[in-house]
Amino acid sequence: MRVACSTRSLTLAGFFLALSLAHAHAARLAVRIEHRWNGQPLPIGEVALRNDAGNELSVTRLAYLLSSAKLQRADGSWLAANDWFAFIDAAKQRTEFSLGDVPAGRYSAIRFDLGLDPAADKSDPAKRAADHPLNPNVNGLHWSWRGGYVFLAIEGRWRQRDGELGGYSYHLAGQACRGTIEVPADLDLSGNALVTLVFDAEKIFGAQHHIDIANAPSTHSRTGDDLAPRLADNAVRAFALARVEPDLRPAGKRSAVTLPGGLDVKIPAHFPQANWPADNLPTAGGVALGERLFHDPRLSINNSQSCASCHDPTFAFADPRPVSSGAEGQRGSRNAMPLFNLAWKPSFFWDGRAPSVRAQVLMPIQDPLEMHESLGHALAKLVADPKYPDEFERVFGSREITADRLARALEQFLLTRISADAKIDRVLRGDAQLTGEEQRGFNLFFSESDPAHGIRGADCFHCHGGANFTNNQFLNNGLDADDTRADAGRAQFTGAAQDRGCFMVPSLRNVALTAPYMHDGRFKTLDEVIEHYDDGVQRSATLDPNLAKHLPWKGLGLSADEKRALVALLRTLPDDGFSGHR
Repeated sequence: MRVACSTRSLTLAGFFLALSLAHAHAARLAVRIEHRWNGQPLPIGEVALRNDAGNELSVTRLAYLLSSAKLQRADGSWLAANDWFAFIDAAKQRTEFSLGDVPAGRYSAIRFDLGLDPAADKSDPAKRAADHPLNPNVNGLHWSWRGGYVFLAIEGRWRQRDGELGGYSYHLAGQACRGTIEVPADLDLSGNALVTLVFDAEKIFGAQHHIDIANAPSTHSRTGDDLAPRLADNAVRAFALARVEPDLRPAGKRSAVTLPGGLDVKIPAHFPQANWPADNLPTAGGVALGERLFHDPRLSINNSQSCASCHDPTFAFADPRPVSSGAEGQRGSRNAMPLFNLAWKPSFFWDGRAPSVRAQVLMPIQDPLEMHESLGHALAKLVADPKYPDEFERVFGSREITADRLARALEQFLLTRISADAKIDRVLRGDAQLTGEEQRGFNLFFSESDPAHGIRGADCFHCHGGANFTNNQFLNNGLDADDTRADAGRAQFTGAAQDRGCFMVPSLRNVALTAPYMHDGRFKTLDEVIEHYDDGVQRSATLDPNLAKHLPWKGLGLSADEKRALVALLRTLPDDGFSGHR
C-alpha cells in the first residue's frame, strides 16, 4: 500500500487542456469515504469498540489530510491532479472531496497520499483561501507556532484495568508518517462518477502492526518514536473500494470572499484567511452604525443595559464578573465570552447554539436573563430616534429599520474587532523578544506531557494552538465529574450525550485581561487555571482524551517554576491597543 509514485504522470490541468482543444469530453469525479470499525459504521464517541490488543475504546476524533491524487490509465501511467489537497473529518461528517473534471476514459486505480510532501507541509498556512483544506481554520491540524501539519489525528477514550476511562491521542506528522494509498477501481468515466471508499479505523490499531493503547496512549511523531510510523503504515492499509456509481448531483461552487479596502482593519500576515459573509461585507458606515448600536442601552427592556455592559472594551470585550447580570438584575448562568477575532469562529456562545454573529447578536436582546426586550419594542425605540433612520438609510439604502438590519450592523462592527498586536505577535515579526521565563513558558505550552517516556510539557497547544490560540472545538476540560447538577454545556443545545460538559474552547488572546475564567467564572486568576490543569482535572465520561491521557500519572506534575513560566507566556498575549488599556 505504501508505494512510490510513478514518474509517468501528467497534471490533470495540463492534460485536460490538451484534450479540451481537441473537443474531448470531461467527467466530474467525486470521492466519498465511509468510516467503519470492523466492517460496521464507526460510532463516534461510544466506548464500545475493541481492537486486536483487547483494548475497549472509543473514537472521538478521526481527521486527516490527503494530497497528490492520481488516476491510473489503461497503459499503466498515472494522471495527476495539480496542487490537490483534501481534508476529512469523520466526527464532523466531512467525508467527501472532488477530483474535479477528469478526461473521459477508463481508469484502473485511484491513488493519493496520506499526508503532505515537504513543500506543502512547510508552506505558509496564512496564504491559503478561507475554504482551502490546508487553512488551519478548516482542518485544525496545523502545528501553529511550531510549523508543519498533523497528517492524521485519532483520539478517544479507553477503559483501563480499574474500569476508569483514560484517553489516547495519536498525532501523526512528518515525512516518516506520509504514506501512499492505492485502491484498485474499475472506473468508466464516460460520465460523472462517485467513488465510495471504506476506511476501517480498526486497522489503524492492527492492520500490519498491533497497537496496545495501555502501553502506548500517546504519540506526536517525535524523532526516534517508531509508534507514529507504525500507526501510519496501518492507516494506509485501512482503505478499500466499496462501490462506484454515477454522480447525478449538481456541481457546487463557492467563490472567495475578501474584506473590502478602506476599513481600518489590520489583519497580520500570520493569521489564516477568514470566511467573511459575502452578503454583509463590512463598510465604514456599517461598522460605525454597529458600534453605536452596540453601546445603546435602549436595546434592553428598561433602557439600562447595552451589549457593552457585559462585553466591556476595557476588558477585551469580556465581563469581569463571574456570570453576567441582566438588565433587571437577574443573575445569568454563564460568563460572557470576549468578543474579538470573531471572523475566525465557526459558531458562538459557550455551547455553539448560534451559527453566525448575525444570529448571535439578537439572542441576548430577547433573553429573559439578559436584556429581556422584545425585538419589536427595541426596533420601535430606534425608529423614534431622530438620527437612526438616516444612518440606516446611508448604510442599507432606505430608512427602514428591521431586525435583520439591526443584526447586520452589529455583525459588521463585531467582525472588525481584530486583536492581533500582542507581544507574541511582535516577537513573530521580529520586533520583540521573549524573556527567558517567557521562552520557557512557550516551550512548555507547545510541548506534550508524556511522563511514561520522560517528556515534560504542559500540553496546552492541543486545544489552544493556532494564530488565535483556540481550536474552536467543544471539549470537556474536566471542571466537573459526571454530575447531573453541573452545566450540561453543549449537550443543552444538541441533546447529545457525548456533548455533556463540553464547552467552546476560548481564545487565549487577551487572557490576562479577561478574568475570571471558564464558562462559570470559577477561577479568578491564571494561577488557578494552571493549577486546575496541573492536578485538578475531574474524570467524566466525556473528558477530552488529551486530558484523560494524563490522569494515570495524576496530571501534569508541573513545578512551581514551570507554572510561573506559563503565566509569564500568557501575559504576552494581551493586545493593549485593542483592549483600551494604555
